[in-house]
Amino acid sequence: MAKAIWNGVVLAESAHTEMVEGNHYFPPNSINREYFTPSSHHTTCHWKGVASYFTLEVNGKKNENAAWFYPSPKDAARNIKDHVAFWRGVQVES
Repeated sequence: MAKAIWNGVVLAESAHTEMVEGNHYFPPNSINREYFTPSSHHTTCHWKGVASYFTLEVNGKKNENAAWFYPSPKDAARNIKDHVAFWRGVQVES
């Protein structure tokens, strides 16, 4: 079971994450959406496509663009469509 934790709160938890480039990508139904706010930030990966981001807010603290996902990935990354990965201090335990 993998868990993503930040500021003492479990943001996501799943026994079925997808591992890509050392990152756990959590299925959309495993995310505690109350802590996620869509961001206008985007980045592009040459083989995965355009990533969208979420800002996290837990107990009054914000972590800008700390979670990302691929809403329309390229074919090579279709297994992570809408799955969410984390960085910027979010601890992922497995």
